[in-house]
Amino acid sequence: MSQIPMTVEGAQRLRDELHELKTVKRPAIVTAIAEARAHGDLKENAEYHAAREQQGFCEGRIQDIEAKLSNAQIIDITKLPNNGKVIFGATVTILNLDTEEEVTYRIVGDDEADIKNFRISVNSPIARGLIGKSEEDVVTINTPAGMVEFEITQVQYV
Repeated sequence: MSQIPMTVEGAQRLRDELHELKTVKRPAIVTAIAEARAHGDLKENAEYHAAREQQGFCEGRIQDIEAKLSNAQIIDITKLPNNGKVIFGATVTILNLDTEEEVTYRIVGDDEADIKNFRISVNSPIARGLIGKSEEDVVTINTPAGMVEFEITQVQYV
């Protein structure tokens, strides 16, 4: 499997979620299954079937997180020298040349992307258009609204 780029914070969030699933949720589900089993006939026991379904989701998520962490390429952007280039993990301020609107995004891994918090996936059209460019470059990016020109006004490695 190929390596999955991930920030230090993103990897830590996945580790925290994995710990929560293994130490809190999994034991709670096992307890719920045991209680439902004690009620008798399993064929018509809705609590038992619901608990088993929860168990399946929980185990699937644990496997998913473990796979992602085992293939993670954790990149600490703060340890790299800032040469003004847009790379994975960089915080980039861009100016829309049509609307004069300025916005700042952080380029992160797929699991960390959250547009409401201005964290965009490295695989998003905007990030792909910005990667490898430098401060003061003008880039044309194909967005859902059509082709838009942006000027990179600032690149930070924070």
